[in-house]
Amino acid sequence: MDEVIHNLKSGKTILYPTDTVWGLGCDATNEEAVKKIYELKNREESKSLIILVASIEMLQEYVEYIPEKAIQILNKAEKPTTIIYNNPKGLALNTIALDNTIAIRIPQDEFCIQLINELGKPIVSTSANVSEEPTPKSFSEISQAILKNVDYVVNLHQDKVTEKSSTILKIEGNNVIVIRE
Repeated sequence: MDEVIHNLKSGKTILYPTDTVWGLGCDATNEEAVKKIYELKNREESKSLIILVASIEMLQEYVEYIPEKAIQILNKAEKPTTIIYNNPKGLALNTIALDNTIAIRIPQDEFCIQLINELGKPIVSTSANVSEEPTPKSFSEISQAILKNVDYVVNLHQDKVTEKSSTILKIEGNNVIVIRE
């Protein structure tokens, strides 16, 4: 864990197991580190990224307002659920979508929670694939382009196989819009 935290604090990128698929990550408050993630994925910065926080308390530090509906969903969620929030704050500007929203998830994974808590900041969590390529369901499916260019690979759960990414929801008033199921 110390080496992972050192890399994150140094503005480096990591390849790590999340509560969903293998992810590329970095300190979500470091604009240069986030830029490296976009370069690794060969992705335009106009496409926003998912951010992981450790708790609702940490979430409150990075968004102006958490709708009551979001808290209800998070408290009942049995599978990984990402929610899109308006008016993020304190995050690298290149993590934020053009409409001033951010997609944030509280992971259901001990390693991810410990990682975020020890860093003391949110981390980026985007699938470990080059844009337009399929999302890898296991470590063995991650492309050489990603493996060769990421700064640090977490040696944990490399035999884990996942079936899908998180559900993504957007809340508008009392309406819950499903972006990705």
